[in-house]
Parts: sequence; C-alpha cells; structure tokens
Amino acid sequence: MAGAVRLEPVDERNLEALLSVAAAEAEPGDVMPPVEAPVGWSHARREAFRDYHRASFAGLDGPTRTRMYAILAGGEVVGMVRMSRCDEPGVVETGMWLGRSARGQGLGVAALRELLNEAAAAGMHAVLAETTRDNAGAVQVLRKCGAKLLEDGDVVRAEICLDATPPVL
Repeated sequence: MAGAVRLEPVDERNLEALLSVAAAEAEPGDVMPPVEAPVGWSHARREAFRDYHRASFAGLDGPTRTRMYAILAGGEVVGMVRMSRCDEPGVVETGMWLGRSARGQGLGVAALRELLNEAAAAGMHAVLAETTRDNAGAVQVLRKCGAKLLEDGDVVRAEICLDATPPVL
C-alpha cells in the first residue's frame, strides 16, 4: 500500500475530507494547534481546523510560509503532511499525522519521501523535524527517510539533507 501514496495540496476540494479523517481518527491536539474550544471535535474546533488549514493555502511564499498536503492512499485522504519555511534559507520544517487506520502500513515513510521530493523541487536543501522519544512511529519514519537524529531529553530533533541518498528499505 505504501507505493500508492500521493500528496495533494490542501485546498477547499479536500479540506472537508481531511477534517472528516481527523475527527474520526485523531485527537485534536495531534492534528492542529491548541484552541479555546470545548473538548473534542466541537463545532468551534472544527471551524478552527478549517481556518488553520485555509491560512496556509498560499503556500511557502504566503503569510504562514507553510504548504500543507493531504496524504492520499488508494485515492482516499488518510492524513496530512506539511512543510514550513525556517529562517535559514533553503530549510523547511515538517510535521505529519495519519488517521489511526492508516498507521503501521508504511504510509508515513512514503508520504515523507514524497514531501522530501516536493521540498527539493522547491529549492530546499534540508528538512527538519521534531518529535518526542515516545513517538516510536515518527522516529522510525524519520530514520527510514535518512534523518540524522539528535536526542535532547524527551525531544528528538531530526535533519534530513536533501543532497544525500535516502536509505533503501
């Protein structure tokens, strides 16, 4: 299934499908910044999710300096991956989430590899990420995509040089 992954920029055509996956298969804190709203996927939190994603429709050169992509597997939205410009030229930071039913199938690795291609095409030379030590899935995805990992307490920072050849699985 990992070979069937495709990235599609988040826009009005796929935003509701992305929200549906998030609401059904993820916790709000795992897929969006914290907001003042009732617990769970309340109407206010759903609106905040839409606003958060719409703010990045302009991409890397827009006000948020972020491009978000819906992750599609078998033609269905299963999660989101993003890249955001860092202050250092040619460097972006990434983050990703997958719905629970899409985890553990190699889709995260395939999606991150697609994002690395997008970053290289945008002229980037490095992609950074940050996760926690207990997020074994994210650490494994980063490692399989050739990231140099640095642990600092519970925080794991990753750097992927786009000039390097990713490891073969």
